[in-house]
Amino acid sequence: MRVPLPQPFLDRPIAHRGYHGPHAPENSRAAFRRAIEAGYPIEMDLQLSADGHAKVFHDYHLDRLTSASGAVRQRAAAELAAIPLVGGSEGIPPFKEVLDLVAGQVPLLIELKDQDGAMGPDVGPLETAVAAALAGYEGPVALMSFNPHSVAECARLLPEVPRGLVTDAFTATSWPNVPEPVRDRLRGIPDADRVEASFISHDARDLGRPRVAELKARGLTILCWTIRSPEAEAQARRVAQNVTFEGYAA
Repeated sequence: MRVPLPQPFLDRPIAHRGYHGPHAPENSRAAFRRAIEAGYPIEMDLQLSADGHAKVFHDYHLDRLTSASGAVRQRAAAELAAIPLVGGSEGIPPFKEVLDLVAGQVPLLIELKDQDGAMGPDVGPLETAVAAALAGYEGPVALMSFNPHSVAECARLLPEVPRGLVTDAFTATSWPNVPEPVRDRLRGIPDADRVEASFISHDARDLGRPRVAELKARGLTILCWTIRSPEAEAQARRVAQNVTFEGYAA
């Protein structure tokens, strides 16, 4: 069943990794509090800890965003929670704690990062952890992933939650670890029907792709990432019904 993306996801631009800025690092509690105060929907990223908990963090490795190093997947949830994010004083937040913080005040657009490594079928633990954390949550939520296998698993576990595909031109430069045949396949966004996606979130630089127009004509909602100026937002909105933004007041 294709579950429509609720209107609150379209009413205001979506804050990319929260409304982050000085003293409010990306995907931090501070960035989420700022987004709530400003009334922006929140986009966030989830990775899996070594002990099977969903953690709010974008990168696969700790190096860019913390003073620690190594893979997120090799650390337990409690250890990750104690590692401060650069530019802030708080550790990497557990997904469940962020749900308690947001508490339905603004919509949540949640990206599950690919856990297979090559957009393949080795998924399940992160999706299971997300489903457990979302049990009983009240408020607008939508799930998405670059990996169609992950989105299909979300459909199985949470059939009532809107879901979509994060999509891209899938160049070799941007996706060096994904085999060329997989990149070629994903570029055509072939899984929208299979996973019953109600939306895609597409790279703003590639919104002119005919397949995007085709999906929009068929009734899928088109979101895009990542917009960094009012001028870029105006350009993207010629195609997209909403944008994911950062670096300016949208």
